[in-house]
Amino acid sequence: MALEIEQQNGGASFAALKPQLMLPAGKADEAVQFYKTAFGAEELKRVSHPKRKADQELPLILCAELKIGSASLLVCDQTDDSSCAAGNDSGSGIVFRLETLDVEGALEKAVKAGAAKEGEIVEDDGACCGGVVGKVKDPFGVAWIIASASKAADVEA
Repeated sequence: MALEIEQQNGGASFAALKPQLMLPAGKADEAVQFYKTAFGAEELKRVSHPKRKADQELPLILCAELKIGSASLLVCDQTDDSSCAAGNDSGSGIVFRLETLDVEGALEKAVKAGAAKEGEIVEDDGACCGGVVGKVKDPFGVAWIIASASKAADVEA
């Protein structure tokens, strides 16, 4: 569930927490359709994988944002080149996405608290809905994406 929070985190203020389901490649569209039918989800936006559109009848989904009630959920196809990969070997999982204006500060605070930084902060111009993205894994093995607010344009399926 997306929780709108106005909480100060030692200098980093978070605007949203959004669970992000990482599904085996090719399953995200099926999941989106299921959530629409089963739970009345409303699809707010969809970003398709730019390199794979020509190769497939249904392109892989980098990020589909759904609204169920007052909550948001991101649904994505896991790809080898996804900057928002779940960081596990099963090809599926859940990642939590925190949106903030101070990605670097939030990452530093998480690392100081015991999280392990995964990779570098990148400017992501499409995957995971765009913006500046960094990743950490908490001491319990849970993957977290800390990113600037989504800025990718809506793309119809």
